[in-house]
Amino acid sequence: MTRPTLVARALTLGLALVLVPALVACKKDARHEPAGPTPITAGTTGPDGVRRVAIDAGKDGYQPERIGGKPGEKLVLVFTRTYDAACIAQLKTPDGKLVDLPKGTPVEVPVTVPAAGEVGFACGMDMFHGAVVAAAP
Repeated sequence: MTRPTLVARALTLGLALVLVPALVACKKDARHEPAGPTPITAGTTGPDGVRRVAIDAGKDGYQPERIGGKPGEKLVLVFTRTYDAACIAQLKTPDGKLVDLPKGTPVEVPVTVPAAGEVGFACGMDMFHGAVVAAAP
């Protein structure tokens, strides 16, 4: 093989090694985008009319990570940390407060569903995210 052919093959291989992982990473991120409107998330409604939604704070983040509700609806998100990691040990609430999540202990966070759009929450290190979303009527 001639030198120009070897250089061309080396460049092609180098580009492939860089682009393929980048494309795979983009597809991985795309899976986190909602497929459509967020439906109202199941929960239990107390006599006070406030719905409580249990959220597992675990190895893969928050489950469910998107909580749908009626615009203006009052919710209590009940976070229970099930994984022993520093990242998920704290919660940044939709109003910006930092709350400790002791492992195995439910922590209640009151929140109001926005009139439109969503309000977010995240772990203390901002690695895992979730949101309370105004469900379509």
